[in-house]
Amino acid sequence: GLWTVFTLGGVGSKPTPQLEQCSPLANQSLLLLLVLANLTDAPDTPNPYRQAIMSFKNTQDNTAFSSSNPHAFQINFNSLYTALCEQQKSDQATLLLYMLLHQNSNVRTYVLARTDIENLVLPILEILYHVEERNSHHVYMALIILLILTEDDGFNRSIHEVILKNITWYAERVLTEISLGSLLILVVIRTIQYNMTRTRDKYLHTNCLAALANMSAQFRSLHQYAAQRIISLFSLLSKKHNKVLEQATQSLRGSLGSNDSPLPDYAQDLNVIEEVIRMMLEIINSCLTNSLHHNPNLVYALLYKRDLFEQFRTHPSFQDIMQNIDLVISFFSSRLEQAGAELSVERVLEIIKQGAVALPKDRLRKFPELKFKYVEEEQPEEFFIPYVWSLVYNSAVALYWNPHDIQLFTMDSG
Repeated sequence: GLWTVFTLGGVGSKPTPQLEQCSPLANQSLLLLLVLANLTDAPDTPNPYRQAIMSFKNTQDNTAFSSSNPHAFQINFNSLYTALCEQQKSDQATLLLYMLLHQNSNVRTYVLARTDIENLVLPILEILYHVEERNSHHVYMALIILLILTEDDGFNRSIHEVILKNITWYAERVLTEISLGSLLILVVIRTIQYNMTRTRDKYLHTNCLAALANMSAQFRSLHQYAAQRIISLFSLLSKKHNKVLEQATQSLRGSLGSNDSPLPDYAQDLNVIEEVIRMMLEIINSCLTNSLHHNPNLVYALLYKRDLFEQFRTHPSFQDIMQNIDLVISFFSSRLEQAGAELSVERVLEIIKQGAVALPKDRLRKFPELKFKYVEEEQPEEFFIPYVWSLVYNSAVALYWNPHDIQLFTMDSG
């Protein structure tokens, strides 16, 4: 049926920018599947296509189907996984992956158990990396997929064990060798920074930070560049905070002599930026309290930019979370001072590694574990139905709709 057409259309074919270019039948089948699966439920009957998507199993799964689900079927998960890995350049394949991970626990369990998870994660990271070239819906789907994956501790551990060589599409820096985990951190941070300067989408920010937070306790052997970027992002947020604070102060002074114009809402801006700063501090703190000895590069980056954190030590919104960070900075700074001046990078890292063993862990205050779970909006159809039909309009082969008659979505949404 539709599934076979989709999976066979993907397996063994060369990845191309669009699924429809390499296999029109697979593309049409996938679009039809997405349309059917996103039909709204009848008052007393759930959508059978969605029910089927939520419950199908692997052909190697011999457990009995529930008698309450007449729509269940089996499919070769390996073929499906391979097709999904190869086709993530298209919106529709990413949307299908999202639906399967979010709605079908069998697929989610299978994907998380794969030992070649990088084949799926790397294309998703590429979507986020090329955020300027993607529509916002595709970026959202890619980001939510990452968030769903990072809900699993096993995933968060395993991504730091996968070592990648020569990531050619990452242009900011030559990455000859880096773990999948460090690359994921780099791409998510880059997405946050892009969002801060361009789109300023709070939803995007929230999901990026949630994914980082989910991973933070399991950060392992962070690449020095990933560690630097974490601290650089904090630096950027700190500057933004100071700028908004200054604008708010000036605005307040100006308003004392004038009653004419309404004040810009700097308080709200300040509140948002402080929420993000708080989250970044929690992410750093989570890594330090759970895996400090695994991350000398993060401690190094923290010490190198320690002045950044000074202003937040006494800030009422951050005092509690700053205690551990302050303790770590003080502890390692003291050890470096004892070692003398003019230390090489290698020597500093050596002192950090030795210090990580000596640091009394009981002095670090315990905070609740950072765990965020993706929850679909209350009326997801308001997002998904127009999105799916925009994909049909833009991607379906040999189907024509008069653009002047389209009311479900705006013409630029695809």
